[in-house]
Amino acid sequence: MTIEVDKIIDPIPASDGAGVKLKRSIGVEPNYFDPFLMLDEFGSENSEEYIAGFPAHPHRGIETVTYMLSGDFEHKDSAGGEGRMTAGDVQWMKTGSGIIHSEMPSMKEGKLHGFQLWINMPAKLKMSKPEYIYIDADKMSVHKDDDKQVKVIAGKFEKAEGPVKEHNIEPTYFDVELKKEKEFNYTLPTTHNTFVYLIRGEIKIGKKKHDKVKDSTLILLSKGESLKVIAQTNAKFLVISGKPINEEIARGGPFVMNTKAEILQAVQDYHNGKFVK
Repeated sequence: MTIEVDKIIDPIPASDGAGVKLKRSIGVEPNYFDPFLMLDEFGSENSEEYIAGFPAHPHRGIETVTYMLSGDFEHKDSAGGEGRMTAGDVQWMKTGSGIIHSEMPSMKEGKLHGFQLWINMPAKLKMSKPEYIYIDADKMSVHKDDDKQVKVIAGKFEKAEGPVKEHNIEPTYFDVELKKEKEFNYTLPTTHNTFVYLIRGEIKIGKKKHDKVKDSTLILLSKGESLKVIAQTNAKFLVISGKPINEEIARGGPFVMNTKAEILQAVQDYHNGKFVK
């Protein structure tokens, strides 16, 4: 069954952290695309729009996947982890029972560009110990041929395989660069929710006619197995897919749990200094 375009969404301008300008799509419309809670594209060549960064803040019950396309970020957290992310790097953080972290630009000028995706965690994993997966740009698995380049953050494309294994949502996360008039074809599980985020260029998806899509656009897809993307100009886009968790969610800022009571507990733990074990 061919996967078709279900909905085309223009991200809305937003700001987060200490005023970092970004474009938010998931988390607004749609509010939740199970298991995905939020998708932000941050990026500017104007340092005033990103220099204040994301000072120390808590998380519980979610995974955050940060993918840098250009620029440098330094991160620190309450578990003693720290490091520097540069262009092409990925930080996949399972916050579990709780972590406090900061992400601050380590550049005074130049272009900052990247994405942050929030993935929900099922109830049984929400209070697990926090953990990280780091993917350095030079160690990322990449498929290249005459038509395209596919960077594999999670999942598998041809012989290129991402380091995120045995994950409960069986994720796919690709960064695809496709040449004009060429095709990207991929088979996905029919159980999964999938979206394409177009970064630049213009593309056509599936067999049915759909509105024109170009540059910084979220495209929610129907369930199916055959994904076909045709580049109408040289294009760059993300393909992200995951198995729905199908549980109730309760949100409270940086905390996502299953009930309101668990959110209140998270807030209380944070204020009482019991948040980080």
